[in-house]
Amino acid sequence: MTAYNCLPPLSGDALLQRFQALDGFLVAHQALWKPRPFTHQTLPWESQHPELAAWLRSRTLEQAEASHNQPAALDGAPAPFPELALQAERLSQIGDLPQQPSPDLPPRFSVDVPGRKWQQIRAFSDSLQFAQTPQHWLDWCAGKGHLGRVLAHEGQQLTCLEYDPALVANGAELSKRLGITAQHIEQDVLADNASQHMHAAHSPVALHACGDLHVRLMHLASAAGCHQLAIAPCCYNRTVASTYQALSTAAQDSILSLSLDDLALPMSETVTAGNRVRLQRDQSMAWRLAFDLLQRELRGVDDYLPTPSLPPVWLKKDFTDYCRDLAELKRLPTPSERDWHRLETAGWQRLAEVRNLELLRGLFRRPLELWLVLDRALYLQEQGYEVRLGQFCPPHLTPRNLLLLAERAQVAHTICG
Repeated sequence: MTAYNCLPPLSGDALLQRFQALDGFLVAHQALWKPRPFTHQTLPWESQHPELAAWLRSRTLEQAEASHNQPAALDGAPAPFPELALQAERLSQIGDLPQQPSPDLPPRFSVDVPGRKWQQIRAFSDSLQFAQTPQHWLDWCAGKGHLGRVLAHEGQQLTCLEYDPALVANGAELSKRLGITAQHIEQDVLADNASQHMHAAHSPVALHACGDLHVRLMHLASAAGCHQLAIAPCCYNRTVASTYQALSTAAQDSILSLSLDDLALPMSETVTAGNRVRLQRDQSMAWRLAFDLLQRELRGVDDYLPTPSLPPVWLKKDFTDYCRDLAELKRLPTPSERDWHRLETAGWQRLAEVRNLELLRGLFRRPLELWLVLDRALYLQEQGYEVRLGQFCPPHLTPRNLLLLAERAQVAHTICG
């Protein structure tokens, strides 16, 4: 894989310097990115920036969709959007980790692995350059162990930890079929007994272990004395805590407080989806927004009312039945007869406005993600690791393309005569 930018990865003192710059930016502008357009009919910042609000609200759903993954590239937006876009882009710049392409693997290694996931695995494995060659890989939240087998195909030891017994069994069968000597162990990595599977000789790796899962890995690996580890974090909002629990001293000293909604912001970037999936997603959101207008009337309360995740079969209902059934589910008064077509149209209009207003929040998506990953990098520094942080693949393979490489110096012991 060739490099797609020429910036260096972050390491050493640059980790703290970038964290502090990001912290200042996020704290100063939190009134712009914390409120969610989906839950507010009018956002608190709109009175301070009426021209920007009106401009965003005037745009179409198609225009919002075209700008979603690159909000900083949006042309023509009134102040303060352009200035914020420049700041966000500058603070989010980070280089690629150098890669050493591994030898071609037999095609059977990629059997049962979706194409994009296989490319992620190869890019991740090609980025794992350590001073000391790992001897025993520990694939954390391994699934079927595809990553671990790629890393251990030249004969290193391999242990795969996975919670789902079906995946453990399938992974063990795949390893046997491919001639990889591996232990596939059924283990809840959040359980107290998970530490029994973490040893100093292990080199733990985690590709997109969610939230508490990768944080648990950092804690156990540090305590066990592991010399190397590699983590591509994901889903920072998948945590049992109600608010973000900072890991490093720098993050603990920050005045920034993050809710679960805030932690979900970095995950709102999407990769290309098929037309059917996009249409279903848009219909679901438009109908929810239409119901939001209805529930405010039924309750006589001008506040957002959370609704549960609904199975896709709900979208096959008539819109009128959808609203009546959801009102019943939420124990609201039965809606009276009304112009249902007009209400549905209002939901689609709100969806267009919401998607365009979200472009302002989108400017802070990568800065917040980098803040969170740097908190992890600084924590590992405090545990005695030398840490490098960079991108391991282009964002079209996965927006979660940040990789932490941590390594402790191995001390050679000599006996003096």
